[in-house]
Amino acid sequence: MSDQSKSQKTLDKETYQQPDNSGHFGQFGGRYVAETLTSALQELEATYRELWRDSTFQADFDRDLAHFVGRPSPLYHAERLSEKLGGAQIYLKREDLNHTGAHKINHAVGQALLAKHMGKTRIIAETGAGQHGVATATVAARLGLECVVYMGAKDVERQALNVYRMKLLGATVIPVTSGSQTLKDAINEALRDWVARPEETFYILGTVCGPHPYPEMVRDFQSIIGREAKQQCQEMTGKLPDALVACVGGGSNAMGLFYEFIDDQDVKIYGVEAGGLGIESGEHAARMAGDRKGVFQGQRSFLMCDDDGQITESYSVSAGLDYPGVGPEHSYLREIGRAEYVYATDDEALAAFRNLTRMEGIMPALESSHALAYVEKLAPTLEKDQVIVVNLSGRGDKDIHTVAAIDGLALDGKSGLQG
Repeated sequence: MSDQSKSQKTLDKETYQQPDNSGHFGQFGGRYVAETLTSALQELEATYRELWRDSTFQADFDRDLAHFVGRPSPLYHAERLSEKLGGAQIYLKREDLNHTGAHKINHAVGQALLAKHMGKTRIIAETGAGQHGVATATVAARLGLECVVYMGAKDVERQALNVYRMKLLGATVIPVTSGSQTLKDAINEALRDWVARPEETFYILGTVCGPHPYPEMVRDFQSIIGREAKQQCQEMTGKLPDALVACVGGGSNAMGLFYEFIDDQDVKIYGVEAGGLGIESGEHAARMAGDRKGVFQGQRSFLMCDDDGQITESYSVSAGLDYPGVGPEHSYLREIGRAEYVYATDDEALAAFRNLTRMEGIMPALESSHALAYVEKLAPTLEKDQVIVVNLSGRGDKDIHTVAAIDGLALDGKSGLQG
């Protein structure tokens, strides 16, 4: 398949055409920002519209995905896990094997190419689990650009390994101590930075959230996941999957998998949010469960808020899912009934983390473990000749300290495992 034909598969979807020209997915999405950011977003949208249909840009993007990221990522049949669960056959889309260890590098490469074309000299980003920060620091190092990453102070502490990786790559990591000290506060600080220095700065946003055109643009850069998975599943099983499952924080890995299959109505789609300590506890990040909508960080979507519309704190054991908003396209897919959104608790995700590690020799990120937790419920309800494709969005090395702490252990660089 030529580079150009790969690109056209994304551009020529037959029936599903979202968002509209104003960046709305039905009632969701849009661009709700201060006037000072409007011109920067208009410049970004115009550049993206020009280059996304440019054959030279597409060739550069596909080449970087192949030779820098290491695509295509494999589709792996988890035979022992499938046998244990006793139902559908489970296939893992191995985004954890990408360069830098997660799906985030896909859109970081695409946005970095845009920044290079626009002549920007400075890259900024936000990060939660650190995977997007590492991906951004990586592409900035490759291009020789200054890189600043905003990260909630709480996440700096629980993702220390990725913080050090970013610093080794030459990035400046700024801990954010306002609010809940997590991802939403890091995004707030990144937006403030961009408002102050828009002429020289490109903001590489890490998910399908934020003001238009970010939700559409990040989705398009991530849609390589679904295009590969569709082809690989047909080659390995002779048919399309019966179900797709992916975790949803902001929702970039999930939209990357789902988008290619939206027109395939026989393929069921499940997004898995973070149920934290349980919905009844209030300590969770399951935005869809609360059925509340509003405007947050430049977009309209489902979100976590109180009766007065004020954003409430989210919680999850996984830093990458600990966010009170969700990408507007996920809200749209839920509203039109094309996708179902469920949740997994911390305990269920941790159990799934251990099961995959011990049964398949693959250590998943805690974010991905939420998707695996739902697969453990879904697979036994399906027939053995049915197929589930789950997006393994990242690897779990970064979460070892978190899991060890839950087990009552401390990992010390000098003395090893301390219990």
